[in-house]
Amino acid sequence: MTAPVFLVEDVRTGTVTLDGPEGRHAVSVRRLRVGEAVVLTDGRGAGGYGTVAAVEGRDRLDVLVTELREEPEPTPRITVVQALPKGDRGELAVETMTETGVDAIVPWAAARCITQWKGERGAKSLAKWRSTAREAGKQSRRLRFPEVAEAATTGQVARLLAEADFAVVLHEEGAEPLATAPLPVSGDIVLVVGPEGGVSPEELAAFAEAGARPCRLGRSVLRTSTAGTAASALLLGRTGRWS
Repeated sequence: MTAPVFLVEDVRTGTVTLDGPEGRHAVSVRRLRVGEAVVLTDGRGAGGYGTVAAVEGRDRLDVLVTELREEPEPTPRITVVQALPKGDRGELAVETMTETGVDAIVPWAAARCITQWKGERGAKSLAKWRSTAREAGKQSRRLRFPEVAEAATTGQVARLLAEADFAVVLHEEGAEPLATAPLPVSGDIVLVVGPEGGVSPEELAAFAEAGARPCRLGRSVLRTSTAGTAASALLLGRTGRWS
């Protein structure tokens, strides 16, 4: 089994103290002991590899870091624009996309979204998405966690698509299958996942004007909380990032 990953502010060699929530998880939940292997990361690509040197109480341990590694920026970079699902399905989408290997997630307040992020509720929902991405990043042993942006409007999504090297909107009526669409070998891929009610004609028109093509995944129609993960897995395989 690979070593567990914990989040720290600064990754360096030598003795690093892990305390607070991360230390509590390591000591009281994972029950790590002296000599066990540990990986520390800042979530931005840096990793420190070492072993537990000492355990203190229920929420503090020292890690002796002996090796540093840097996870390079992936290419092509994959961003998923995720329409806001109902309930906790948003966290499910973030969790599975993070585990799959997505590089950035943009919450999107689509016209047909039942859920809308406003005021304090919106801030709490965004915080949940970001926390989910951090935890899933650690669980999947990533050194570079996905960025979770502020919620975007349709206009902001259109601008993001216009800047992409490959832009696509998942749509069951798309004439082109994502499995055969020509992909760039580098740069930015931006994938739009619509809400349960579908992407509106006005949104499709705005995205088409920005250069995005409608593509289908397959014969079945996936829920918004799973479509992004399935499409990202397909793209990761086709671009060679899973090779």
